[in-house]
Amino acid sequence: KLPVYGKCSTKEVKLKNWRSWRVQAYPFTLKPEDLAQKLPNLVELYLHSNNIVVVPEAIGSLVKLQCLDLSDNALEIVCPEIGRLRSLRHLRLANNQLKFLPPDLGRSRELQYVYVDNNIHLKGLPSYLYNKVIGCSGCGSPIQVSEVKLLSFSSGQLTVFLPSEVKSIGTETDHVLPLQELAMRSLYNAYYKFIKDLNFLSPISLPKSLLELLHCPLGHCHRCSEPMFTIVYPKLFPLRETPMAGLHQGRTTVSFVAYCCSTQCLRTFDLLS
Repeated sequence: KLPVYGKCSTKEVKLKNWRSWRVQAYPFTLKPEDLAQKLPNLVELYLHSNNIVVVPEAIGSLVKLQCLDLSDNALEIVCPEIGRLRSLRHLRLANNQLKFLPPDLGRSRELQYVYVDNNIHLKGLPSYLYNKVIGCSGCGSPIQVSEVKLLSFSSGQLTVFLPSEVKSIGTETDHVLPLQELAMRSLYNAYYKFIKDLNFLSPISLPKSLLELLHCPLGHCHRCSEPMFTIVYPKLFPLRETPMAGLHQGRTTVSFVAYCCSTQCLRTFDLLS
C-alpha cells in the first residue's frame, strides 16, 4: 500500500528516502524549488484530486520520476518541464481543463502511457505521442468563438489550440524564418552544441526574456529535432484517419499535431512512415 501524506515538514519524515508520495493536501509545505534536493529518489508522485491550477516548473528536476498523476484537478496548462522528464513512463492528466500539451511531450522513449481523457477543449496531441498508449476519450469538443483567445491553427475543418509559448505560425509559403528565430537558433547551435554551456553567455548579452528562452526552447522539430523558440510549422493528422482509430471507436475527435521547424520539414514529415 502506498504511503499517504498530507501537509508535512522535513522534520517528520526523511524525505530523501521517499520513492512514492500521495498528496492529499495541496499546497504542501515543501517549497517547489526544493523538490529535487529534498526528494531526489522520488519515483511516483500522486497529486490527483487536489484542485491544482498550476504545476511548478521545478517538477522537471525530479529526474527519477516514473509515474506522475495529475488527474482530476483544474489544470489549463502543463508546464513544458514535464515533457523533459526523461524517466517518466506513466502520465495521468485526465479530467482537467487542458487546451494544449507541450510540443515535446512524448519525445522521451521512456514515456509509454499518457491519459488525457475528458479534457473537452483538448483537440491536439503532439505527434510524439503516436504509438504510445493513449487515453483521450471525451476530448475535442467544438471550439466556441468566445473561447478562441489562444493562438490556434486550422486545417480544413480541424482547429487546434497551440501552446502559449508559440508566438507565430509558419506555412509552406514561408521561405525565410523570422530574424529573431534565426538568431536564437544560431546562438543555441553555437553555444549549446559546441560549448555545452549556455552560462558562458554574459548576463548582459541578451535581454532576460530571450536568455531564458535560449535555455529552454519551446520544443524540438518532430521531423529533425531542431530546437524551436518562437515559431512552429504545424501539421495535423486526425486520429480517426490513423490505424489507432479503431482503438478509440469514435470516443474522441482529437488530432495529432506535428510541430516542424521549417517548410522543408513540414512538407516531408509523415506521421505514418
